[in-house]
Amino acid sequence: MDPVSPSLDSAFWITAGAILFLLVMSGFFSGSETALTAASRGKLRARADKGDAGATRALKITEDNERLIGSVLLGNNLVNILATSLATALMTRMLGESGVALATLVMTLLVLIFAEVLPKTYAITNAERAAALVSAPIAFVVTIFAPIVSAVRWLVRLVLRIFGVQIDPDSHILAVREEIEGALNLGHSEGVVEKEDRDRILGALDLGDRTVEEIMLHRSKIEMIDAANTPLDILTQCLESRHTRLPVFRDDPENIIGMVHAKDLLRGMYKLIEGGVPNEAALDGFDLNDVMMDPYFVPETTTLDDQMRQFLRRHTHFALVVDEYGALQGLITLEDILEEIVGEITDEFDAGGEDEVARSDDGHFLVDGAMTIRDLNRACDWSLPDEEANTVAGLVIHEAQAIPAQGQVFSFHGFRFEVLAKQANRITRLKIRPL
Repeated sequence: MDPVSPSLDSAFWITAGAILFLLVMSGFFSGSETALTAASRGKLRARADKGDAGATRALKITEDNERLIGSVLLGNNLVNILATSLATALMTRMLGESGVALATLVMTLLVLIFAEVLPKTYAITNAERAAALVSAPIAFVVTIFAPIVSAVRWLVRLVLRIFGVQIDPDSHILAVREEIEGALNLGHSEGVVEKEDRDRILGALDLGDRTVEEIMLHRSKIEMIDAANTPLDILTQCLESRHTRLPVFRDDPENIIGMVHAKDLLRGMYKLIEGGVPNEAALDGFDLNDVMMDPYFVPETTTLDDQMRQFLRRHTHFALVVDEYGALQGLITLEDILEEIVGEITDEFDAGGEDEVARSDDGHFLVDGAMTIRDLNRACDWSLPDEEANTVAGLVIHEAQAIPAQGQVFSFHGFRFEVLAKQANRITRLKIRPL
């Protein structure tokens, strides 16, 4: 009876089983790497808050991505190289020297399909669930390989330092705001996120980076009450105004002495006239100081986020903005800040004036010069810079380095600007189109 063929002896089956096991381990390492790097830390945190122990472990091991990836890559390379070596030895034993080429081809296909594409595809489509499942064994692998990975990290940084490359140990930490902004812009470009939804979220995120100076109503547009006016004139002004809160000045508009709410004014005067017809005689005893509140001043460099918190803490909606010298610059309300998030808020008392942005028949955009660059960018989905100026007129003046004349045309930042109207030195209307 012939002896057992060397190609089918027990060593063959043991080697084949070892190769199969190593391919499974390779797939595990590949899928784990993809799952743990692709999983959203926000979603993992939500699962962890619900009591998912796997998600908690996944959050912990992903805090040091460099150590995690180093450990997983070390394990993956070990099993891949070992599996390829065993396959080469097995094929060489069976087919001789020609077995090297066959082993290379077979292992390439097996590793590509079953150890790379298949596990990575599953992991990337079920990232959070897969990350929670593999977190326990991967945490063990990270602990076992920690000394080797630390030595490799030290060697890598030494080599990079020789070539002048510095490694920031905190570079793995994602900037949350940039991550959210990028995801929203990507979703908007793919049609998944509506423009209005994107603008609201980004507007809320921007509150900490913007100051009240950027959105305040300029002092030239503030409607004020002169404390020297007669009570009847003050009542008439409040009734005709579309604002419910008005600053009060004495002698000089810069000398703000208080703020009057229309309801308080009407209540105070109603007590004097007792339901009769308001006239000079009936209002002789009215004192504006009785209904006037102390003015609330804020510096122009206050961030919108801080100012909104101050409004909520003080239970007020109205503040006067001053510069570093204490000079009045404008006013800001809680509504102004909310409009940076939700867009323009109008009611039945708002003036129905000319739209800030209108589209002409020839494709140009007719823009109010006082419109802020940020609002224009949001309205038209543009990206004009707002570092040097707050308003569109200010941007034109900054780029022109002079006060333009009516009819002048400029081209910068990829747009054509034409001055349509001016009042004194102020640009009131512009025609803009992308080049």
